Amino acid sequence: MRTKYVFVSGGVISGIGKGTVAASIALLLQRIGYRVAPVKCENYLNIDAGTINPIEHGDPFLCEDGTEADMDLGTYEKFLGVEVGKSNFITMGQVYQEVIQKERRFEYGGEDVEAIPHITDEIQRRINIAGKKTGAEIVVVELGGTAGEYQNVFYYEAARILSFKNPGDVIHVHVGYMPTPKHLGEPKTKPIQLSVKTLNSMGIQPDFIIARSEKIMDERRKKRFALFCNVRTEDIFSVPDLAIIYEIPLVFKNQGFHNLLLKKLGLKQRKENFADWQALIGKIKQVKKNKKKLQIAVVGKYFTTGEYQLRDSYIALFDALEHASWHHDVNLESLWIDAEKVESKKDVLLEKDIDGMIVPIGWGPRGAEGMIAAAGYARHNKIPYLGLCYGMQLATVSFAREALGWKEADTTENHPKTKFPVIHLMEKQKAHMKRRAYGGTMRLGAWKAVVKKNTLAWQAYSSYNGFINEAAGLTSERHRHRYEFNNKYLKKFEDAGMIFSAKSTIENLVEIIELAPSDHPFYLGTQGHPEYKSSPLKPHPIFLKFIEACLDNGK
Repeated sequence: MRTKYVFVSGGVISGIGKGTVAASIALLLQRIGYRVAPVKCENYLNIDAGTINPIEHGDPFLCEDGTEADMDLGTYEKFLGVEVGKSNFITMGQVYQEVIQKERRFEYGGEDVEAIPHITDEIQRRINIAGKKTGAEIVVVELGGTAGEYQNVFYYEAARILSFKNPGDVIHVHVGYMPTPKHLGEPKTKPIQLSVKTLNSMGIQPDFIIARSEKIMDERRKKRFALFCNVRTEDIFSVPDLAIIYEIPLVFKNQGFHNLLLKKLGLKQRKENFADWQALIGKIKQVKKNKKKLQIAVVGKYFTTGEYQLRDSYIALFDALEHASWHHDVNLESLWIDAEKVESKKDVLLEKDIDGMIVPIGWGPRGAEGMIAAAGYARHNKIPYLGLCYGMQLATVSFAREALGWKEADTTENHPKTKFPVIHLMEKQKAHMKRRAYGGTMRLGAWKAVVKKNTLAWQAYSSYNGFINEAAGLTSERHRHRYEFNNKYLKKFEDAGMIFSAKSTIENLVEIIELAPSDHPFYLGTQGHPEYKSSPLKPHPIFLKFIEACLDNGK
């Protein structure tokens, strides 16, 4: 069959939920038997998301192939249960870079290189690559930003041209916000009407309208949209605010959206398979009725933006915690603690009644001393502790200062001339740093490691089916860092009671540290990022073991 395309655009406000809608559409099509490839088109000129401050654009999602992408790719993985990567992520920076490089190589044969058709052709080429790489029958393309922004106009032009070239094979889904102003008390359709008008001005007529709103949309609002947007009422769907985002595909299914998608694409119905997804939603709803609750403190440095706090800066972490807590039938309350406040007021941690603590990813000196203090606090007070990347590194700094008595111990990232560089720059990274080659040069993507038997890490991977090869103790995690534990000090740490429970198969680098059960109920730091591999149907073993320890410790 010819490749089909579903473009998902957004209107009115950013953050409306296009990524979740795109993932839900992809899941619907996948679960009725079609091979689907999701693609995210980002507006920014960055080549990838690796150099973007997480406060600016949320937590970059790290793919298995090392791609540092928009967090929507994480949504695709969690919904579809498949790995995505470089071919599923397009930025305007990538597109411009490729076109300019082709021009320099004389690949356009002397033409004057212009935005149309050369930029739009490159966008279409990349979309097609994503489909061909996986043999997809349908490519679901999420267009970043909102309709009417100048940054994404070439994506819309590419979508329009693709529709013209492939009549009957392309449909457009427009997601907009339908607000209910408190002083009026009724939903207003005008914002979406104007957004659709903007789409029309670019030569695109949406096949479907998805109205995001606080409550389910009534028939009167549907009729207004139909009248002013030239979309039939049966092609207008409602997605109200939901406590469980994973329920959205079933909300669509119950409204018959998948049947109309197939009809518009000229495809036949295939056998449905939603049983495990329906069971997942039932499980989550049952857990939410439970009174049992855990409080997990996350001591990080990317929460605060002005007078507000961001969840998106650590979105993969919070998702992974939820996946594991649902598995263990417990509700989770995460306490967001600013690491800088811990620096200035050490007893801020004493004010919290917590069942577990996580110190997540981070970069640079700001807030680092607060994270070190938090790692020490969890160790002394027998609070289950999970250190992720920077959280693992700073846990070793805390241990060196207190258990080994090396008061000046530090990471060379923050203190280049420290007397005890227990965390140091990888040798291969020094050349990158010297020439300021920061983008895409870290230790990225999947790296294999061997786990030591009879350790906490081994128990986690073994209990929850996390090994690639259990007999060999082989596992794999995604990485995103430049600094490593300094093996020069390994023996000293072991003599003081630290266990190095996993090392990489290449270069013998420390991957996981932990303390013995006789010293602490659960104290583990991993150089990898298990949060990026967790999904609702398959929570990650490290998070499952951490939540298990928090429950046991609170008995």
